[in-house]
Parts: sequence; C-alpha cells; structure tokens
Amino acid sequence: MIVLKVTNSSEVIASKMGKLLGMLTPDAVESHLLESILLHKLVEHLAAEGISGEVASVHGLDLNGSQLVLEDRLHVQNHRSF
Repeated sequence: MIVLKVTNSSEVIASKMGKLLGMLTPDAVESHLLESILLHKLVEHLAAEGISGEVASVHGLDLNGSQLVLEDRLHVQNHRSF
C-alpha cells in the first residue's frame, strides 16, 4: 500500500486556477479538489502502464513522519478501480 500526503494543495490550486480563486477557496475544498485531480491522473497513468488496482482518498488518516495516525472517524472520500 502506498500513502501520499499532499502538503501544498493551496499553492497548487492557486498556480493552476489563479491566486485570487486560490485565496477565496477554503482549504477543505482545495484539498478535495486536488485529491480528485490526483486520483484521476494516477488512474490514467497507472492504467496506461498496465497496472490494475484501486486508489482512494481517505479522510481521518494522516501521515506524521513514519507514523500512520488514525483519527476518530475514517471516511473514504473518493474511490476508483482501474
């Protein structure tokens, strides 16, 4: 299993959509939007390489150094099979 934590979603959204829109968009929306875009791109690229599997955006799960931290409630925000 691979865990990917994006730590600069605000900067990425601002660079792709403009600084004004980036400033007006709440952090939670930016995070969800970027995760959705990443999942879509991951599925495209992995499927093109002949890899099959599943990817998911999970809320309530955090990566803190070498520790995986589980919050009170886990929720799968987005899931895709390829």
